[in-house]
Amino acid sequence: MRIQIDPAQVAATFAQFKDNGSFQESAQLFARGLPVVEMLQAMAMNPRVLRAFSGFDAIYPHGGLERAIQEKVILRVSQLHACQFCVNSHLDMMQSLGVATDLEAAANHTDRERLAINYAEQVTRDSNRVSPDLFDRLRAAFTDAEIVELTFLIGLITMLNRFNNALEVRYHRELAGINPA
Repeated sequence: MRIQIDPAQVAATFAQFKDNGSFQESAQLFARGLPVVEMLQAMAMNPRVLRAFSGFDAIYPHGGLERAIQEKVILRVSQLHACQFCVNSHLDMMQSLGVATDLEAAANHTDRERLAINYAEQVTRDSNRVSPDLFDRLRAAFTDAEIVELTFLIGLITMLNRFNNALEVRYHRELAGINPA
């Protein structure tokens, strides 16, 4: 990681947010006296950043979209951004949730999941050029509120991918075997 982590500061800051829905997996680690995942360690070095991130629990993991859609979109966007932390941590979470991780196998996805993945790919590659055909198919399967949430989730994970990549935040399988919320 490119920044110096102060474990005492991380613990003191994380303790203020351990009951937040976004941090349920790391809260399980924290309760056992283990370090929280590295992304949250980095965020906890600035309490305002962790506070800002904690507000996104209404979108992930507690948004209105199915958890499988959320996870598959997060995985695909993270793959496109080559975010080691997000790809690998969400593969572990998906496995714990029983969500198929092979995004190439069409049989592993509902129509809504496939549309959400395709939309995530187009938005990630060039948000100015989302095809009208894809958007029409998206509108046939999702409400406007769901499309807004999906688009926000894509933007949120893009920001997190850039945060993790720039700071060289790495995942070391801390969440393997943890029960995702």
